[in-house]
Amino acid sequence: MHRSREWLFEKIRRVHREQGLSGRELAVRFKVSRNTVRKALESPVPPKRKSPPPRPSVLEPVKGFIDAMLREDLEAPAKQKHTIPRIMERLAAEHDFEMAGLTTVYDYVAKRRPQIRAEALEGRRHLEGMVPQAKRPGEEAEVDFADFWLDLAGQRRKCVLFTLRLSYSGKAVHRVYATASQEAFLEGHVEAFTVLGGVPSVHIRYDNLKPAVKQVLFGRSRLESARWASFKSWYQFSAFYCAPGEDGAHEKGGVEHEGGRFRRKHLVPPPQVDSLAELNERLAAIDVAEDARHIHGRPTSIGFDFEAEREKLRPLPADGYDCGIDLTPTVARNSRITVRQCYYSVPAKFIGTKVRVKLRANELWVFDGRKVVARHPRLTRRYTYHDLLDHYLEILLVKPGAFAGASALAQARAEGGFTKVHEAFWAAAKKKAGDREGTRMLIEVLLLHRQLPGEALVAAMETCLRIGSVSTDLVAIEARKAMEGTDADDAELLASPGETTADSAAASPGQDGAQVISLHARRLPPDPRQALPDMSKCDRLLSPLPSRTSQTQKGHGA
Repeated sequence: MHRSREWLFEKIRRVHREQGLSGRELAVRFKVSRNTVRKALESPVPPKRKSPPPRPSVLEPVKGFIDAMLREDLEAPAKQKHTIPRIMERLAAEHDFEMAGLTTVYDYVAKRRPQIRAEALEGRRHLEGMVPQAKRPGEEAEVDFADFWLDLAGQRRKCVLFTLRLSYSGKAVHRVYATASQEAFLEGHVEAFTVLGGVPSVHIRYDNLKPAVKQVLFGRSRLESARWASFKSWYQFSAFYCAPGEDGAHEKGGVEHEGGRFRRKHLVPPPQVDSLAELNERLAAIDVAEDARHIHGRPTSIGFDFEAEREKLRPLPADGYDCGIDLTPTVARNSRITVRQCYYSVPAKFIGTKVRVKLRANELWVFDGRKVVARHPRLTRRYTYHDLLDHYLEILLVKPGAFAGASALAQARAEGGFTKVHEAFWAAAKKKAGDREGTRMLIEVLLLHRQLPGEALVAAMETCLRIGSVSTDLVAIEARKAMEGTDADDAELLASPGETTADSAAASPGQDGAQVISLHARRLPPDPRQALPDMSKCDRLLSPLPSRTSQTQKGHGA
């Protein structure tokens, strides 16, 4: 078994102390030289072994040239510094040196680069580094945007993650928006202030985001946008703007780290959602669950520290802030409005008029007075459009031939609003009444969606298709029956079972007992009278009067 030199020295010293053996006797017993025994008796700590002299490096002839390249990198742009392959290429081309391998050059550069940087900084009064900070409860917060990808309604899309993080407790609020617009910037603050229940009392740290800063002036002075200045005044907080570039990112390192950590932990793989509102509901639940998380180096949780910080926040104002902006575009002949170089449909009755639009972070609302007549998701790519099929139905009643190729129909199919049941009803209507009239019958059914729930209409169309009818009136009645749950109580079969018309249809036993009532056979409420009244007096009133003679007619005497 291998024994360390420390163990050997300790045994030699103990035997010499207890038994008084000489140096020769100790050397014989432990099988070592008398020189080793002498060293053990002189000191209990073994002397360090002499390392052999270093072998000369193969890079010795060109070390000066490599150092010169590394010194050039001190002043070079960050993305245009020498790499190991480039150093080897220059050594071969300029100095005809090809004796060193990639690993040898890499080890030397990894050792010399920080030494050359330290030599360049030697003697300076200002050095780069990080100074740990102590934050006080309720005083500071940090805000930033981070890009990420998600699958929105089946399509891969790039969105932004808004993060506001309190500096003391680490409590953070995350929300997703379609774009890093000013509306999203303001709405993220409002959402975060609402969740936190207050506003930081000193300031919030920002980099030079376009929604807030119009121009970077000297030092930390900034020319702010008008709405951002109004928003700060509304919530009574100050903005601390970090230095431009990479150095400024270190001044708000908490939110920089938080945005990346949250994206890696909760947004990988890219989430699959039908709407941004659905994803924001998930993030709100995650923020609540993360109150139990411990930040590295802290004995208490985020939620525990936030409870102490909550009381130090400045209270919210009594009234909320409207983060959207009002616009008044004109509706074109294609029943669309143009907002930020994107196109949105509105009801056809507004063609040629101006409408009021509220542009929000993730939505666009169209108003008629105080009533919202259209709602669209906010588009981010120029020249894209979002059409709703319901907005064009009145036009399509006059031009049914344009229905099949309508962009609104293609979008309704993609979003799932135009279902397979609608397709089957359309095909059955065209087969029975022709393309033009069949399409009109489908449009009349689509118009029913404005008064009746979509689920009830789909169920009604399925029932009509089972019994072979495409009557719009019949679809409306079956939809109301589905809403009221009176399918079995209110159904009446027609008298002629083998005949199917627009007003009546007979249910066959093999069709799940589907029964359709006649439009003319609705049940009337029972007559409360016990017996019918005597109508003989009415009959006498209706009988003709006896004819008079010419002597008794008007204008003749008796």
